[in-house]
Amino acid sequence: MSTITLSKSDPAGVKTDVLVIGVVKLDGGVTLPAGTESLNAAYGGKLVEVLAGLGATGKNGEVTKVPGPKPGRSAVLIAVGLGAAPDGALKTEDLRVAAGVGVRAAKAGQSIAFALPTPDAECVRAVAEGALIGRYTFNAYKSDASTEAPGNVIVLTDLARNRDAKVALDRAQITADAVHQVRDWVNTPPSDLHPTEFAAIAQKLGKEHGVKVEVLDEKALAKGGYGGILGVGQGSTNPPRLVKLTYTPKKPVTHLSFVGKGITFDSGGLSLKTANGMISMKSDMAGAAAVIAATVAIARLGLPVQVTTYAAMAENMPSGSAARPSDVLTMYGGKTVEVLNTDAEGRLVLGDALVKASEDKPDLIVDVATLTGACVVALGTKVAGAFANTDTARDRVVDAAVAAGEAMWPLPIPTEMLDKLRSHSKIADLANITGEPWGGALAAAAFLGDFVADGIDWVHLDVAGPAFNDGGPSGYTTSGGTGYSVRTLVELAAAAS
Repeated sequence: MSTITLSKSDPAGVKTDVLVIGVVKLDGGVTLPAGTESLNAAYGGKLVEVLAGLGATGKNGEVTKVPGPKPGRSAVLIAVGLGAAPDGALKTEDLRVAAGVGVRAAKAGQSIAFALPTPDAECVRAVAEGALIGRYTFNAYKSDASTEAPGNVIVLTDLARNRDAKVALDRAQITADAVHQVRDWVNTPPSDLHPTEFAAIAQKLGKEHGVKVEVLDEKALAKGGYGGILGVGQGSTNPPRLVKLTYTPKKPVTHLSFVGKGITFDSGGLSLKTANGMISMKSDMAGAAAVIAATVAIARLGLPVQVTTYAAMAENMPSGSAARPSDVLTMYGGKTVEVLNTDAEGRLVLGDALVKASEDKPDLIVDVATLTGACVVALGTKVAGAFANTDTARDRVVDAAVAAGEAMWPLPIPTEMLDKLRSHSKIADLANITGEPWGGALAAAAFLGDFVADGIDWVHLDVAGPAFNDGGPSGYTTSGGTGYSVRTLVELAAAAS
């Protein structure tokens, strides 16, 4: 990852390969935000005219390149559209996106200075996060991958010596580290990240950063009665795992529990997916990756919030030992589930983990899962669905997502969905599907909610859309794993403190 620093250097004279500025849309033309006066002067007061002449409109994410203002100092000037700011105030997400666009428009080995608006520490963090997260690359499996180290990043700001700005920069760096870690895990081929390897990596990461990690192997899972995790994983030669991470600071102000779906590859089991439907299923462990990385980031930041995290890991494969449609699993805690579709497996591993998380009596449980295609149909590929057993809990998480810049939309859990799951099985407490072709995301949320103990606030995030980007990069989001929900979980913990 690039090294990032703050500097009060004049944008017009800073020595760097690339200088990134913002352009604001205004009354059919463009204007420069405050803080670029000296830079405009270096272009003879004609920088706006130059950019407009090259077609700049100020549209969000638009890139216009011109030669740098001083040969030998900054070689290239990249102007990135910030959109309209009618009240003079730019959103932090606009700055985050602009920084990501700017860093992607530069070459990997180039040093970059950002002269984007930073009136406060939150804006400093947004620029730093966008730059660091946007510069991510995954070349581990390319034989001709460049070994050139990424160039350094400088955020030019009058707040360079401000304590809050320095804290914001540290948080951006640690959060970006966590997002990069999730992207690495999600992008790794499933042949190289079975549940055993995933659990071992989590254990090592926790040890490095003072987070206690416990791993239940297949024998411990069988002894403990974790029928959901074992049932999903029984068709694979790679055994399942349940990973528990615990971060306990002195005098915590609240206790959060994170639960993540960690299906390292999802074939659909005997209810086999289509060939195309399997291609991106290495990403079905993105929820577990996010909760592990977020927990470590919270510990690194030293936030005064206790976090107990459960990552339920299994590989869902078809074989002679795989769970069959109509099999009944006895979940952790004793509830029975008739499996009518083995491709509705995420809710089974999460059910076990949610019961276990409830035993810790946290103030709030948040589960993260690439759970349903139905949520993607409802909200598309950029927006996660947020379900909850209380409006207050849901609003806390959605507010954190808004502050973090991650798109999320509240969805309901109709009472009749749980009734349908109960009535659809004639021999067990629940079926794992309703048997209806509609409302799949709502039914999955209702199923999960039945495994959360009474009196505990719970929020379920269905991240099936935004956790993996099948398309090209945009903003600070690269192709492949996105690291979605890490920033929301860190923001949730920070807001509680």
